[in-house]
Amino acid sequence: MKIAPETRPRLARGVRLHEDRVRRRTVLLAPERVVTPNRSAIEILRRCDGALTFNEIVADLARTFTAEPERIAADAEALLTDLANRRMVDL
Repeated sequence: MKIAPETRPRLARGVRLHEDRVRRRTVLLAPERVVTPNRSAIEILRRCDGALTFNEIVADLARTFTAEPERIAADAEALLTDLANRRMVDL
């Protein structure tokens, strides 16, 4: 799935990022599911609030981490598409 630049990704209803103090990790909580994302995924998901467009998320990450926007866009698209297929992200 190709994500349109103007898409405003957000976590699906009932899904949230949670700082798990026991595991000392950030986890993605969904009904009856827990996913442990890596640091890159956490940075992407923190920006998925429905306010920023996909392009704005990519641009912000590129500025923050001084990385190539094309690489970030590809990684973010793969992550968000996978989570959308699992109904954890709305695109």
